[in-house]
Amino acid sequence: ITSGPYKTFIWTHLGTSFDMKYLTVASLTAISVAISPTMGFVPSMNTPTSTTSLYMPKGAQKSPRIPASTLSILTPSTTPSTTPSTTPSTLFMFAEAAASITPPSTSSPAPSEQSDFFKAYLRTASTVTNLFPIWTVLSTIWALKRPADFAWFTTEYFTAGLAALMLSMGITLAPADFVRVGKRPNAVVIQFLLCYAMMPLLALALGIFFRLDPALLAGMVLVGSINGGQASNLCTYIAKGNVALSVLMTTATTLGAIFMTPILCKSILGTVVPVDAAGIAISTIQVVLAPIAIGMTTNKFFPKFVKAILPFAPLVGIFSTCLLVASAVAQGSEPI
Repeated sequence: ITSGPYKTFIWTHLGTSFDMKYLTVASLTAISVAISPTMGFVPSMNTPTSTTSLYMPKGAQKSPRIPASTLSILTPSTTPSTTPSTTPSTLFMFAEAAASITPPSTSSPAPSEQSDFFKAYLRTASTVTNLFPIWTVLSTIWALKRPADFAWFTTEYFTAGLAALMLSMGITLAPADFVRVGKRPNAVVIQFLLCYAMMPLLALALGIFFRLDPALLAGMVLVGSINGGQASNLCTYIAKGNVALSVLMTTATTLGAIFMTPILCKSILGTVVPVDAAGIAISTIQVVLAPIAIGMTTNKFFPKFVKAILPFAPLVGIFSTCLLVASAVAQGSEPI
């Protein structure tokens, strides 16, 4: 490009054309012609004769220094030539641009099709995730109608199901999230008080209002006196809330159930409900703390892997939750 007839052609345009649009077209055309023997392709210019002068300087029709094969590509009826007016620094810019040109690949997949498919999946997954309450209700109805379909999923698998749910949340978190939440403990304290003050009193008031028999009233109060569940973490994630805060609240109320549930039942119902403190502590580690820690560790050391599986995490959480709910309902389908 920097010698011979191509130099004459490029320098001529750099010295005589002051319209940058036409200069760019003419110069890049010359570069394409120069590299075409090695790149395997030759560009064509379907330019009418009447407009050729826009791309060729006046007086550039008589030079015999550019081969006829080159001129047939540049224009059908003119032959450029003139005395070069050199601006070498600009020439080097064009030479560098020509060196960076690579031939088109015919074997690479079409990224637009892949991205369109993935975008379609994300839209579908978002719709499915937002309908989480409907899937839970449908799972409950299914378990009531056909409890045998969930007989295989016994309580022995509950720990694994809850762990899978919390792991799908853990990969979205980092230690900094919990540090940030730890700086505002008032939210956790308020939630703890609402869980073990408002909930049992509300359960007692509803039971009295609807005149439930003592057994159902005791059940209502007992349900109101226990900790929050892992499904709340999934709902927080779906709502794009503060998952770290939700996990911390769940952990606090779960550990608090060791002493709060017996105290409340004794105070409201006049009887002590035995609580397996060691079992609750171990269960909290298995289904909350360990999966969250594993998820955060994976997120830190294998971010590319986490980025690849993250779009599927909400679906895993929804499936685990629906299976857990359906199994629990199936086991109590006869009394229900």
